[in-house]
Amino acid sequence: MKEIKNKTAVEFLIPRHYSGRKPNVSWSFGYYEKEELKAVCTFGKPASNSLCKGICGEKYSSKVYELNRLCVDGEIKIQLSEFVSYCLKQLKKHNLIIVSYADTRMNHNGYIYQATNFIYTGKTKSRTDKYVPNGKHSRHYKGIEQNGLRILRSSKHRYVYFSANKRIISKYKKSLNYKIENYPKEENKRYKLGDYISQIIIDKKQQK
Repeated sequence: MKEIKNKTAVEFLIPRHYSGRKPNVSWSFGYYEKEELKAVCTFGKPASNSLCKGICGEKYSSKVYELNRLCVDGEIKIQLSEFVSYCLKQLKKHNLIIVSYADTRMNHNGYIYQATNFIYTGKTKSRTDKYVPNGKHSRHYKGIEQNGLRILRSSKHRYVYFSANKRIISKYKKSLNYKIENYPKEENKRYKLGDYISQIIIDKKQQK
C-alpha cells in the first residue's frame, strides 16, 4: 500500500468504476500484489461549496474533502477496509474532514466505511441536476443552454470521518451539523467492472 500518482489512479478507475467519470483528485493511494495494482482509493475537494460548509460549518469548510473513489479489481489478499484505514492514516497530518457516499441505486450501504469507523449521518435526498454531456459536473457549464434536460441523482448514504489529532477531532465533532444515526444494514450487491450507472434524463417540462 502506498501513495501513487493521480494519473495512475485515474487510468485504473475509468474502465472499472461504475461512475465512468474522472474524479477531482488531490490524493491517490494504491494497493499492489506482486507489483500489480489491485485497488485504488482517491480523495478530492467536493464540487459543491455548500456541501463543504454544510458538514461542520463555514469555519472548517476548507478542511472538507471527499473519499470520491474506491475501486478493487477482483479478489485481494487483505480486507478492503484495511486499505481504506491505511489511506485515512496517511491523511491524518492534514487534519481533514472526510465525507463519502454509498449509492443506494447501486445497492451500496457503506459497509467499508462502517468497518473503518466513519460516522453515519443519514441519507441525502434524491434530486435532479442540469444535464451535461459526458457526465461532467454542471458547475463547469454555467450559462450554457441545457435545453431543459436534467439528470436524476439517487439518494445516497452519507458518511463522515475525522482524519485528525484528538484535539482537532473534538472540535470537529462539536461543529458537526448532522445528527449521528445508526448504520444501515441491508444486503449489498456488487456491480461488474465496467458497468456504469445509466443516466436517467428527464425533460423538465415532464416533471410537472
